[in-house]
Amino acid sequence: MRLNVILYRVMAYLTGVVLIVLCVLAILQAFTDDSALVNVVGTVHGGLYIIYLLVAFPLSRRLRLTAGPTVALLLAGTIPVMTFIVERRISHRYIDPALAALPAPAPPAAAPS
Repeated sequence: MRLNVILYRVMAYLTGVVLIVLCVLAILQAFTDDSALVNVVGTVHGGLYIIYLLVAFPLSRRLRLTAGPTVALLLAGTIPVMTFIVERRISHRYIDPALAALPAPAPPAAAPS
């Protein structure tokens, strides 16, 4: 579960940052005739969003989210800044309580002398 949460948070922030960069570049493209950079960043965002979906959906199933939070979680990567908002809300409402309910990991065993 902890690995799922870490992967989800990394992908949420990465997808969100790349989407913001894509939006800024799309606005700046209006002043230039070069669309190559927007195409490359758009393709990168598309690939990251697919990975985000592959990470977020299993997490939503492990947390047993209802349809509303699951849809919000999965669509957050399509709206600028929304990944950050949804990640915080999902963390506070669902992830933190689920992690608190897990048993603490056992400390590593001491090496024999």
